[in-house]
Amino acid sequence: MDLSIHDLVKRFGRITALDHVSLDVARGSFVCFLGPSGCGKTTLLRVIAGLEEADAGSIRLGEADLSSIPARARNFGVVFQSYSLFPNMTAARNVGYGLECRHWEKERTRARIAEMLDLVHLSDQAEKLPAQMSGGQQQRIALARALAPDPSALLLDEPLSALDAKVREELRIEIRAVQKRLGITTIMVTHDQEEALAMADLIVVMNKGRIEQIGTPQQLYREPASAFVADFIGRMNVLPVEAGAQGAMSFGGTPLHIDHPARDGATMLGVRPEAVSLTARDGTGANILPATVRSVSFLGNVTRVEVEPDARRETSIMVELHGTSKVPEQGEQLAISIPAEALRVLS
Repeated sequence: MDLSIHDLVKRFGRITALDHVSLDVARGSFVCFLGPSGCGKTTLLRVIAGLEEADAGSIRLGEADLSSIPARARNFGVVFQSYSLFPNMTAARNVGYGLECRHWEKERTRARIAEMLDLVHLSDQAEKLPAQMSGGQQQRIALARALAPDPSALLLDEPLSALDAKVREELRIEIRAVQKRLGITTIMVTHDQEEALAMADLIVVMNKGRIEQIGTPQQLYREPASAFVADFIGRMNVLPVEAGAQGAMSFGGTPLHIDHPARDGATMLGVRPEAVSLTARDGTGANILPATVRSVSFLGNVTRVEVEPDARRETSIMVELHGTSKVPEQGEQLAISIPAEALRVLS
């Protein structure tokens, strides 16, 4: 069943945590709420789970209105950042706890516990206590426990943020694989753009209690609707521009050609660092900007070159060079070339 959220408002005193939020989550999809601390993403997840009550708006699961249904009756599996396992219970008993609360028959419970432990590849850890397992193993047990009662949806509140980088990367692959295998509707809160890009079918970018943009990872990266989204999803050079007649744009007096029509009043263009190339200072063609190299950072397979355009020295532009590209030196005078199709108008 699809999850429909309409015009949600949630306030904590004078602070508006959710400011008329609306979205639809398709059945079986993996959706990430992405944004900085304090943007409202965790509050939105908690309202969906029934752990917080909205001041206005509605949440529907299919035809059912969840507004008056308590958290325990919503049939959502929830996994928190802290593993929240019972320290005196074995892994198997932790997984089976929700089934016991629902009065499942013992034989059915045992079979489901075995199935869930196998799903998260921890069948051999069934009799261990949480303190005897690693952080990654404990979070797998928390995931198995949330999935055991066959919930309508899985809600994940920054489940990977307490883990080290390598384990986090491994577990996000496993969580995505489990979600695809079960076909369960999943919503995950994260502030990590890489996690969202790697895991989600759909990303909801939030800022100050509002939704900035909703789209697939590819859509948000290639077609950001605002400077905030552009900067939060990957890296983006933001160029302050002057608008002319009939949608013409210029940067420090240099005309810029763009493939996408400029909106009236637009004052910013964005371009990804990997789309910008270095060229000779006397190069000809559209969107050639003379510049000086301000810094060079070698990062293995990528070299980041920060340049200062002659036209607007207060603006820096980042260029990403890959592979065996010739690397310039700090202070070198050259030019950058920006493809017209790579420029995006930002609000």
